[in-house]
Amino acid sequence: MRPLAVVGNVNIDLILGPAAPWPKAGTEIIVDHDELRVGGAAGNSALAWEALGVDFAIAANIGDDQFGRWLKESFGHRAEKWPVRPEGTTLSVGITHPDGERTFFTTRGHLPRFSLEDALSALDGNALQGGYLLLCGCFLTDDLTARYDAFFDWADSNGIAVALDTGWPLDGWTERNREATRGWLSRSAIALLNEVESNALAGSDDPAEAARTIQAHMPAGATVVVKRGPDGAIAIGPDGALLSAAAPAVKVIDTIGAGDVFNAAFLAALAAGKPLSESLAAGTRIASRAISTLPRSYDGISIFEDTKR
Repeated sequence: MRPLAVVGNVNIDLILGPAAPWPKAGTEIIVDHDELRVGGAAGNSALAWEALGVDFAIAANIGDDQFGRWLKESFGHRAEKWPVRPEGTTLSVGITHPDGERTFFTTRGHLPRFSLEDALSALDGNALQGGYLLLCGCFLTDDLTARYDAFFDWADSNGIAVALDTGWPLDGWTERNREATRGWLSRSAIALLNEVESNALAGSDDPAEAARTIQAHMPAGATVVVKRGPDGAIAIGPDGALLSAAAPAVKVIDTIGAGDVFNAAFLAALAAGKPLSESLAAGTRIASRAISTLPRSYDGISIFEDTKR
């Protein structure tokens, strides 16, 4: 199996809900569920790999408080080299809604100060040679993002294929953000975007057309994946063929981090040598399991086939 790593945002998620209707200002409501858990795109993907029994490396930073210490403890030896910033740990409060969707309120916290030096100090380029590296949280990790060119140079020098999941820019898909993303895509082997992101980035309402537009900005042989929620996922690989995977029908309980779980399962299947079609199906199937369980559970499901172990 090819090595796997993730670099990006790890923070605290406080999940509350469901809330409906949205409360009026100055009032208070009681909700049925609360959960304090590891969050952030990088954190969610890493936890999925861990739950699925997949080995990986992770580079992140933490704040100098009890939340930061808890995050570091959650990842054990993998977090030994994570730097501690003087800022408080980034906190996201997620309010869920009855349909499984959510609204986030997030502090800036420690994430903007995650630097190139921080990332490289936690990664072994030799050990990751020939592997896949998931790069996420692009619009949150300001210091690292400013030096993406050097980060991509490091990945290229070690033969590491970068899979990019930008996340949604805080100020929307302005032309400046589109231009920056096109630059990152030009250095990436895989793009992992949801349908809203890909359509906004490409300026298209058709996900297949958007995927082809995005692929045109990437190196030869690149793959574009568009995650479509209940409609599954599509991908365009190096041969230009359009592939699709349907999402199994499930009762949606918690959609938070669904795309991050998809990324983890998809890349794990690729790293195991599975073809693009099977990897797409694995990502869709395991993300569907994640959103239909609370607390989140992957018991009895395999990355490689829809059968119990």
